[in-house]
Amino acid sequence: MSGCVFCRIAAREVPATIYYEDDSCLAFQDAAPKAPVHVLVIPRRHIVSLNEGIDDERLLGHLLAVAVRMAREKGIDGTGYRTVINTNAEAGQTVFHLHVHVMGGRVMRWPPG
Repeated sequence: MSGCVFCRIAAREVPATIYYEDDSCLAFQDAAPKAPVHVLVIPRRHIVSLNEGIDDERLLGHLLAVAVRMAREKGIDGTGYRTVINTNAEAGQTVFHLHVHVMGGRVMRWPPG
């Protein structure tokens, strides 16, 4: 999708610090981090939200596996990290391309927001 910033990152049209990529997804530094470690994991294919991604359980599982890999590589798997998928505007989704936030490196309070 040409207007989607995450699609443009995946196509290398917009710069980003990319930590991981394969045929189906990539992980990169959040442009406006909310924690010392804040990585986004996205599918390469444009999927608007988790609601539209439900038909591809294999991909969803892969996104979560890559999220764990990122937590390990960033050294936050032992201390703790949060994974978040915001779905639709009222839940805080601002980029309408499915993405998993991986955040850590500080104490994460509950409830968020």
